[in-house]
Amino acid sequence: MTHPPLKKREIVGYGMGDMGFNFYWTNISTFLLIFYTDVFGITAGAAASMLFIVKIFNAFTDPMIGAYADRMQTRWGKFRPFLLFMPVPMAILGVLTYSTPDLGPTGKFIWATVTYLLLMTAYTGANLPYSALSGVITGDARERNAINASRFFCGFAGGTLVTYVSPKLVIALGGSDPALGWTLTMVCWGVAAALIFTFTFSVTHERVKPVQAAPATVRQDLADLRNNLPWILLFILALIIMLSITMRMTSAAYYFKYVVNRPELLATFMPAYLLAAAAGTACTPLLTRIFDKRKLMIGLMLISTVLSAAFLFVPNDNIVAMYVLQVALGLALGPKSPLNFSMLADSADFNEWRNGRRATGMTFAASSFAQKLGTAGAVAVIGALFSWLGYVPNAVQSSESQAGIVWLMSVIPAVFTLLAAVIMIFYTLDNPTMARIQSDLAARKAATTSA
Repeated sequence: MTHPPLKKREIVGYGMGDMGFNFYWTNISTFLLIFYTDVFGITAGAAASMLFIVKIFNAFTDPMIGAYADRMQTRWGKFRPFLLFMPVPMAILGVLTYSTPDLGPTGKFIWATVTYLLLMTAYTGANLPYSALSGVITGDARERNAINASRFFCGFAGGTLVTYVSPKLVIALGGSDPALGWTLTMVCWGVAAALIFTFTFSVTHERVKPVQAAPATVRQDLADLRNNLPWILLFILALIIMLSITMRMTSAAYYFKYVVNRPELLATFMPAYLLAAAAGTACTPLLTRIFDKRKLMIGLMLISTVLSAAFLFVPNDNIVAMYVLQVALGLALGPKSPLNFSMLADSADFNEWRNGRRATGMTFAASSFAQKLGTAGAVAVIGALFSWLGYVPNAVQSSESQAGIVWLMSVIPAVFTLLAAVIMIFYTLDNPTMARIQSDLAARKAATTSA
């Protein structure tokens, strides 16, 4: 570490940024599909297809944004300026996405597609540089663990707030008109997020500079990633984990509405998971002092597999068991996000150590690409399953449809977390390896500075 220890204000300030992003992400993951099907009036198949197409398209914009951010040169740095200029467009598009103009079936589909596509592009334009910022605030492994733990603790706290408050805001602001309620709710979240992003911008600093004098070409950056095995494994990991988490989060609204027949429980069920995940995230710095990151990730994925699969055997009237498993899953999955992002920063260091080139934005962009592919895949599976089983909005579901919803909450996510554990067996950047890489990089930079 070549700079004074990070101050708590910067660690907390960076973490707060993810709270702002979860004002959007959690609303989208938890409520957008059911908003489209049960409020806006788009069929489940059409809505799922649209979400899948948009996610796929948006995933391909991530490397472009990452490459642009890597080449940004301002007095504020490469990545921080995006936190200053993107929040207002994002807030406007969030409101439009949750608006319900009466345009007929085709018009509604087009409106939903265009607004959601633009929202996710703006979201990426702010979130991707924010993620990359964690790789240049500090080069110290422990500090990276701390800032990423702060990030995801605040992110889970923001998600908890959203899942608890959003349904209440919809009723309070819209009364008997949920469409109006959702539009005004997104106004509130957009303003709150913009204020948080401004604070994050003001308290963070970019310190890690690449050794090379000028950035490589985009083609070279992509070639470096293709030959970076640790990064490839993290790419697959992000894809698989996002598939699992998105399935459970999106299915939860349907599960409590149509299987448990108590939709009001969603307002505490999702916050229970997110609060537990925040607690798990807060424990990450301690856990990484005891366990190697690779071994810790494998263990967490295996535990999550068992807990998800157990959900299949919970009767629909055993509310206590549902909450116990949900909290346990939150504790198990909480550390995976800071671990994953800390590992991504390590993979950027590995690339610089091996090739003399650093592309932090591109490294995190490709991970965001994987996450969006995972989200798209999850939504596609849900939509296809619902269409196949004959899901009908706002009606009593068939036994087949109910069984499909339960599988989306249990066995299917468990398969993906088990696969994630297998993937991490082949990850090679353990603690001794990273200590050697960090030492070599520090020596090179010291030599360059002396020269």
